[in-house]
Amino acid sequence: MPRILIVEDNELNRDMLSRRLERRGYEVLCASDGEAGVEAARSLRPDLVLMDMSLPVIDGWEATRRLKDDSATSAIPIIALTAHAMAGDREKALAAGCDEYDTKPIVFPGLLEKIGRLLGG
Repeated sequence: MPRILIVEDNELNRDMLSRRLERRGYEVLCASDGEAGVEAARSLRPDLVLMDMSLPVIDGWEATRRLKDDSATSAIPIIALTAHAMAGDREKALAAGCDEYDTKPIVFPGLLEKIGRLLGG
């Protein structure tokens, strides 16, 4: 069962996404800020990270850079989740180290397709 770490500070978003992913057969881990997300990824070694980019403590941009700069976590695929849909945001997320980018509100079938592709399914 693939393990997905959701790093999201909004409890409603986190809970909704967790339930939907669990129904699809994923094991879901959660963190509510960027620093906790980095620590969870380092200790729990998920198969994929869904990273909100607007987070407390350290933002998703910095959390992604830290994970990609650490040889222990650099291979974990990261999907940026953001309400920022401005021109250049996708490129900024990819430059920070994200493997994929998705906007909020989340269109779940599209997100599932990206997750499946990154997990090799």
